[in-house]
Amino acid sequence: MKKALASLLAAGMAASLLAGCGGSSSTAASTADTSTAASTEASSTAESDAPLEGEITFWHSFTQGARMEAVQKAADKFMEANPGVKINIETYSWGDFNTKWNAGLTTGDLPDMSTAQGTGEVVEMMNADVLTPIDDMVDDIGRDRFSANALADMTSDGATYGVPYYSHAQVMWYRTDLLEAAGLEVPKTWDEFYDAAVTLTKDGQYGAAFSCSPNDLLSTRYLNYYVVSAGSSLLNDDLTANLTSKEAIDGINFWLKVYKNCSPAETINYTVNDHATLFYQGKTAFDFNSGFMIGGVQNNTPEIAQYVRCAPLPRMTDSDPIYSAEASHIPLVVWKNAKHPEICKAFIEYLYDTDNYVEFIHSVPVGMLPSLKDIATNADYLNNDTIKEYSDCVDVIQTAVDEGHAIGFEHGPSAQASYLTSQGVIEEMFQDIITNGTDVETAAKAAEDKLNDIFDTMIS
Repeated sequence: MKKALASLLAAGMAASLLAGCGGSSSTAASTADTSTAASTEASSTAESDAPLEGEITFWHSFTQGARMEAVQKAADKFMEANPGVKINIETYSWGDFNTKWNAGLTTGDLPDMSTAQGTGEVVEMMNADVLTPIDDMVDDIGRDRFSANALADMTSDGATYGVPYYSHAQVMWYRTDLLEAAGLEVPKTWDEFYDAAVTLTKDGQYGAAFSCSPNDLLSTRYLNYYVVSAGSSLLNDDLTANLTSKEAIDGINFWLKVYKNCSPAETINYTVNDHATLFYQGKTAFDFNSGFMIGGVQNNTPEIAQYVRCAPLPRMTDSDPIYSAEASHIPLVVWKNAKHPEICKAFIEYLYDTDNYVEFIHSVPVGMLPSLKDIATNADYLNNDTIKEYSDCVDVIQTAVDEGHAIGFEHGPSAQASYLTSQGVIEEMFQDIITNGTDVETAAKAAEDKLNDIFDTMIS
């Protein structure tokens, strides 16, 4: 199990872990110790004011040019201002990053700081005991500047282990031109969405797509929308899997109906990128995604970009309140083995400096929303053509960010929520039903049991 692996790693790296944790010794002090305490405080202050010196490794997954360049530019400026510091940046795809740090639990090849693929991966790291708390840094940046929900998703036993670098949330995207041509209103309910998707499935155009590759999380994501809208969750209060409740069975049947009547058949094996490309290229009328949808359309089929807009996720009835089923935050974390955690924290704080931060967020406008509340209203941030053009979409997504949590985090951060989205079990369930004709209730029970077995095996 991961905790066992982390313990082996900790045993082999005891010295560096002690250096990374820091802290001061407690004493049975009396008033006679006042001068010693004052001396220690003065020494600490002097040390904190000393020039930063040392070398750190930063792993991140911003493989696209603009984002990568923004991070490298900030690192170069930080090193120029701190000549004793060297920052080695290594870039990995999200999938490769997950594989690499998990392998590093046994090899010891781990970074000093990194990004993570959402709060779920932070929980996996917390479960493996490889991160160091960063509350001092959060307070220095300004705790109130962040969403309380975002920090809560990365907090355990009162300690914060990650800060959101940018945020986004899942909303419903649609084509205004296609709806107008068909005389349709923007759907507010799941039934309206389905009826509109069926109507728009014609002449090589599909109303929507439903994708099931076990190498991604789309089926889990879509089922979660429906279940949350019905007032339930894919995890029970005791953190066991919930795929056999009425809400879950109804959701499974709903998405099977969408796949059968509105979606290309080949999406049974589509991943997130394959799936999103259908909308980017104008082949689907609806999709569910974050603000990254804008850049995808602009880069693939710019002639339809003016017709792309978003709305809140569909509800059960139009009188139901608007809700958020999935908010995502891409975090920055400091690893427990870091020899120079003070450099990591200082560099992260530097990344949040207004000029650096706005430049980074502008590398994918609307796709990446600022995780700092004050930046969201900053004039320099708002002075961007794409943000101006899609300001209505920004408002919809921002509301979903502020009100939402990661999938399964309705019960607080948990490793179960992370494994719910990372194991492909729900995707395999849908494939089994579609390909083999397995009864929905039977397949759901088997998938529920499999998830619970994974939870029991992976979580001590």
